[in-house]
Amino acid sequence: MTRPARTVRHRQAAVVGIHALPFSKSIGMTERRAGALAILGALADAGLEVADVDAMYRFVWENTTEMEMARILGVENLRAFGEVDYGGGAGAPTIAHAAIAIENSLADVVVCWRARNRSSGGRPWASQLHAVGQDQFERPYHIVRPVDGMALHTRFWIEKYGWQPEDLGRVAVTQRQHARRNPAALMQKPMTMDDYLASRLIADPLRLFDCCLETDAAMAMVLTTAERAADLRTPPAYVTGFGMGSGPQMTAMTFFYGEELGATPSRWVAPELWRNTGLRPADIDVVQFYDAFTPQIPLGFEEYGFCKEGEGPAFMQSSACPLYNTSGGGLSEAYVHGFNLLVEGVRQVRGTSTTQAPNVRHSLVTSGNVVPTGAIVFSKEPW
Repeated sequence: MTRPARTVRHRQAAVVGIHALPFSKSIGMTERRAGALAILGALADAGLEVADVDAMYRFVWENTTEMEMARILGVENLRAFGEVDYGGGAGAPTIAHAAIAIENSLADVVVCWRARNRSSGGRPWASQLHAVGQDQFERPYHIVRPVDGMALHTRFWIEKYGWQPEDLGRVAVTQRQHARRNPAALMQKPMTMDDYLASRLIADPLRLFDCCLETDAAMAMVLTTAERAADLRTPPAYVTGFGMGSGPQMTAMTFFYGEELGATPSRWVAPELWRNTGLRPADIDVVQFYDAFTPQIPLGFEEYGFCKEGEGPAFMQSSACPLYNTSGGGLSEAYVHGFNLLVEGVRQVRGTSTTQAPNVRHSLVTSGNVVPTGAIVFSKEPW
């Protein structure tokens, strides 16, 4: 039997719908229900129906599968579906997988979502009692929580680059200022540098305000073709390009085992991102760097080429530094494994952020740089 030739059309993807349920410490519903409501809200934002959906992509750590969600919502058939691992590293790659499906005519309307009862449901590592795999080399030395591994690397960066406590404090204070302009953000209390410096140590040298929130939340995003987006009611955020990378000898959150201590997977993602988008750091008008911890921000500016290695804190005080983490991010808005950064990246392109950067053409969003990860650029105009 001779199969007909497959027609491949290279199309551009665009984000046309976003939605977030109110952030809370206890959302009062299952992650499944919250995720379904977020998806329905994103479809309504786009002006689309459940019947339009033909693909879904999710985080591996999402407790509801694509098939369960399709049954809940009444999606007739998923032409494409999938999942991305590595927790906070999965955000941009999940949206990238959705864009790939659209670009290659595997799907026309794709839903991505993240629903997580991180606050009311407990911390995932609290029940992991057995030291297996890489844990056997870390838990005996009290590296149990994500903050423990990050603290070791932060100490390394402090010693290598001469970072001062105030360098990380500026990140926390800046993002709190952004959050206070965002009615949806959980943290509305003012924060000064003195407040930051007086906060207790969680894992030396990281203080309380160096660490992200614990949040119940559900958010969703809808993507379709650029052609279809032109006929919908919301301004599209075009997916200009993305990059992914792991780096060598990568294992989970600690990245102790690579060729160079302190080098994160972002060093491998960044070249892919700039090659795939045809852009450079100077073209980016606003950034949302993954911020489970404050040191990820100055390091992000360095690894994505906005400044030279070791110059992140100084660059962030210069007029050349773009606005970053404008919703308050994981530190002061909510912690949703970085999905709220993706939604804020779209808002910046739409011009609807509560801390809006002027004349946004290109908005960069990154995912967690301590795991296999990725980054994505949303743009105001199509390619």
